[in-house]
Amino acid sequence: MPSQNNYPKLHNAMWPGIVGKGTMDAEPIIPLDTLLRLTRDARGPNGEKFDGVDLFITAPHFDIDSDYDAVKKMTDHIASYGLKVGSFVAPIWGGAGGGSAMGSADDRKRFVSQVKKAAAIGEQMRDMGIRPTGGIRVDSSVGVEEWDKDPKGNTKKIAETFREAAKVAQDHGEFIVAEGEICWGGMHSWRENVNLLEMVDMPGVVGYQADMAHSMLFVLGANAEKDALLPKGYDWKDKAALDAAYKKVADALRPWTYDFHVAQNDGSTFGSGDHAKTGRHCQVTDPNGKLDITKHAGYWLRDEKGNLTRKMRHICWDGCMFPNAVMEKQETWNAVLGAMVKVREAHGWVE
Repeated sequence: MPSQNNYPKLHNAMWPGIVGKGTMDAEPIIPLDTLLRLTRDARGPNGEKFDGVDLFITAPHFDIDSDYDAVKKMTDHIASYGLKVGSFVAPIWGGAGGGSAMGSADDRKRFVSQVKKAAAIGEQMRDMGIRPTGGIRVDSSVGVEEWDKDPKGNTKKIAETFREAAKVAQDHGEFIVAEGEICWGGMHSWRENVNLLEMVDMPGVVGYQADMAHSMLFVLGANAEKDALLPKGYDWKDKAALDAAYKKVADALRPWTYDFHVAQNDGSTFGSGDHAKTGRHCQVTDPNGKLDITKHAGYWLRDEKGNLTRKMRHICWDGCMFPNAVMEKQETWNAVLGAMVKVREAHGWVE
């Protein structure tokens, strides 16, 4: 029987068509229309469909410098696929027009400017009726080695930059979600993420974007050995140890979590193109996947007592750096949608 739950809404990410692609040693960028078509045509086990997409606001998908007419054109275009729009990824990195959140005054100014542009587009799309939920995704835009030269001072700079970005986002009715990954300085461990968010101290405006796969790497202490929750040489067959460690990460970050990515991970790291090595996303059907997707999603979507938080109005699948051959198969997205439906059946609600 199909689930009666209609929340959270189920979204597919568009940025895997760009991230880690488009450089000389990487695969070509996948056009937005290809991803929109595959998302529209995906079907779950009982005919379920994706409700929407989350967008990377960067060319060639969607130019961050789009004017009102261009935003209206994109809104109408996505609506023609029967899809809504959720969270945005703002191109806050130096190579994309932004700069390091702990860099020079100019770097940090450009970081904030990119957030402001994305937030303005977000407000326009809300007014146009296509974007009922979602925040603006950022990170520290700097590597761990550079951050490690002055951990306290650099985290303080990142926090200051996030506060400035949050203020301009608020001007457009938006909020910021910072995605912790092992490759981002000051956000490379579960403890550092909590420390940073507490230092920013803007609950409800600056929060955490939990990606199931990236957050799982925190339990291994990748790039932050002192914060490891599992021992070296951990035996993945010990499911209870993984559950306990992963729950500790989720318990620490859940109060700050305002955006959620369903994903799978095989416990390894991977990078492609110009993207640094980070937690490897793998397919729903990958036998090496270490997460029980439905169960571990509940660690984020339910509180420490097991009650639904209902904080996430939509959830999104993230499959960054999948090979193009995988991403361009309809079967891939049918399987993804099937996993998303199971998460909603287990941790969703009716409105």
